[in-house]
Amino acid sequence: MAANGLVLVRLVFLVLALMQGGISRCQGRTGNVESAKGLIWPNSVSKANSDDWIRLHHDEIRQMRPRLLVLNFVNGLSTEQANKKVENLIAALRESSRYHGYSNPDAKPFLDYQVFKQIDLTDAQPLPDTQKLDGNSSLYPRVPDWKEGINFRYGELFGEKFARYYGVPAPGQPGKFLTLAELVNRGIVHEVWFLARQGQFGSPFESIEVKQAYDEKLNKIPGRSVQAGNGGSPEQPFIGRSLRILFINADRGPGCAMESLGHSIEGTSNSGAIPYFTRYFTEFAGFDLDKRYRMPFNSLYARGGTDVSYPSPTSLRYIWKGEAHIVEPYITAGNSVHFMPSARRDYDLDNPVTVFSTIEHFRLHDGPDHKDIAEPWTNAKFIRYRQLANDCQGPWLVYWRQNFPGLDNKSRDDAGRPMKNWLPFLFY
Repeated sequence: MAANGLVLVRLVFLVLALMQGGISRCQGRTGNVESAKGLIWPNSVSKANSDDWIRLHHDEIRQMRPRLLVLNFVNGLSTEQANKKVENLIAALRESSRYHGYSNPDAKPFLDYQVFKQIDLTDAQPLPDTQKLDGNSSLYPRVPDWKEGINFRYGELFGEKFARYYGVPAPGQPGKFLTLAELVNRGIVHEVWFLARQGQFGSPFESIEVKQAYDEKLNKIPGRSVQAGNGGSPEQPFIGRSLRILFINADRGPGCAMESLGHSIEGTSNSGAIPYFTRYFTEFAGFDLDKRYRMPFNSLYARGGTDVSYPSPTSLRYIWKGEAHIVEPYITAGNSVHFMPSARRDYDLDNPVTVFSTIEHFRLHDGPDHKDIAEPWTNAKFIRYRQLANDCQGPWLVYWRQNFPGLDNKSRDDAGRPMKNWLPFLFY
C-alpha cells in the first residue's frame, strides 16, 4: 500500500507539473527540450555553428534562432537607432524564411535571429576634422595607409583587443575575455553584423564567410574550409566552424543588407562548400544558362553588360559580341539577387512585362509530365514587401527567399526524395 501510495503521489506531481508548464511537452530522443512540433536550434545538445548535430537533424529542425553579435562603429548613430536598423533587418529575414509565405498565411518563420549583444564602438567625443573620414569611429579597424579597395581589417575582430570590447569574461580566468573564435566555438555567437559608413575612404566587403566544407553526402571534410561569401578577406581565419560577417551600411535601408546576404548565399553555392546545395541552387538561380539554353554565358551576371528583353512571355532576347539572339522557349526559375524573372539589367525591379516562371513551383513537379508549372509572372508579386525591406533589391529578395525550398516544402531532389530545407545550410 505504501508503494502504491508513493506512485500515486508521483503521478499527481507529474500532472501538476505538466499543467503548470514545469516540464517540457516534448523531450526528444536526443534529450533536447524543444517545441511541441519539432527541434529548435540552438539547444541543450547543439549550440554552435557547424555542429554535426545540425546535419544529422537537418530534416527535423523546425526553427533556427541564431544569436548575433552587433558592432556599431558609426559616430552619431545612437544605440536606439542601431537597434532599429538591426530589428528591421531581422524582421525582413524572419518574413523571408516563411516558405511560400506570400500565399500561405500559416507558414511558420524558420529563421528568428536573436541579438546576443550590441557593442557601442562609437567615439564619446567628436573626432578632429582630419580624422572624421566617412563618419566611422576611431575604433573602426582601418587598413593602414589605405589607398583604394577594402579598408576594413577583419582579423582585428578576432584579437584580444576586440575581446575586451565584447566584454564576455572567460570562465575561471580573471581579467580575460572570450575572443570571437571562443564565442563562436562555445555557441554564444553565430553571426556578426557591424554597422558602418562607406564613401570616398573605402568600405568593407558586403558579407563574407569562411565556411566548413562538406562532401556529397553532407559529411564534413576535416580541416577544409572555403571562402563562401560575397568576396572574402584572407585576414578572416578558419576557426574550425563557419562564420558569416555582415557589413550593414548605416545610410541605407534593410533591403541593401538583404542584398549583401543574398550574395553570400550565391557565394556559398559558387564555392562548392556544400555540393548538395550547389547542385540545386545553380538550377534555381539560373546559373546554368549555358547548359539549359546553350547561351554563351552561364548566368545573366555574365551577359556582357547589355540589356536583355522579353519579346514575348516565353522568350528572351540578348546581345552577345554585337549580335542579337532570341531564346524561345525561355522559362525562368528562381533567378538571382540582381535579376528578378523579368529584369532587363542588374537591379531592375521596375520592368512591368509579364514573363513565364516556375519560381513558385520549383521542383514541385506538379505540371504535365511531372515538370514544374510555369505561370505568368510580374513584379507585382513582391510589391507587398516594399516597406518591410525597402532599398536596393530588398522587396524582391524577401519573395525570392520565400521560394527557396524551406520548412515543410514539397519539392523533390533528383532521386525523387523530399528536398532538404535550404536554410539550415546557412549554419553548416
